[in-house]
Formats: sequence, structure tokens, C-alpha cells
Amino acid sequence: MVTKEFARLWSKLSKDLHAHMEEKLAPTLTEGQLNVLELLLSGDKMKPSDFIAHLETTPAAITTLLDRMEKGGLIVRERDDKDRRIVWVVVTELGQSECARGIQVRQSFLESYLNRISSHNQQVLVYLLGKIAN
Repeated sequence: MVTKEFARLWSKLSKDLHAHMEEKLAPTLTEGQLNVLELLLSGDKMKPSDFIAHLETTPAAITTLLDRMEKGGLIVRERDDKDRRIVWVVVTELGQSECARGIQVRQSFLESYLNRISSHNQQVLVYLLGKIAN
């Protein structure tokens, strides 16, 4: 019975977060695009194929996602200076500002949920979720 209730609550939270993100990020950004921007801004530059391991999708879907992001001015694709066969995905200034906005939208939403419980219980919840996720 616990697993059924966990699944129900997890599904509700996930759906609520997804719906909120899609509504608040539109029309310039999607939740998937935010994930790409966060990956790009978190470390080294990336090739389109580097996203496969992080986004768990197909190369064709990644190409489509990057095409839309480039058309929207969030990223640019640049050829490598030393090896022209390599294409790097680079975040634009608009992409950086939209990523910051997206992170703030998500943070505000999650804080509104977490603030329903005490700080101690928030820490316990994160600890227990960490145990489950790892």
C-alpha cells in the first residue's frame, strides 16, 4: 500500500512541477530546453552527442531540440577551430538569462511546496529521497 501511495504522490508532484514549468517558461523556453542550458552552463562545452547520456533520448530528438533552441536564439553551434568536423553547442546571452529565469521559476515553485513543512522535515525529506535515488 505504501508503494501505491508513494507512486500517486510522486506522480502528482511531477505533474504539478511540469505543468507549472511549461506555463511559466512559455513562450521562450521549455523545461527540456532549460535542462540543456543547465548542462551547458554547468561545465565544459558540449557536442550534440554529449547530451544523449544526460537527456536519455534519441540523437534525432536532441537534434530537433537543439534546432529549436538555435532558432529561438538560446544557443549557437560553432565549428571547432582545430577539427571542423566537431560542432560545439554554445549558450548565447539570451540563453544564459533564460536559464537564470527558468532556475528561479523552478526554485520558487519548489520552495512553495517545501515551505509547507518545517526546515527539519525538509532536510529529512531530502535525505530520504537521496537514499531512494541512490
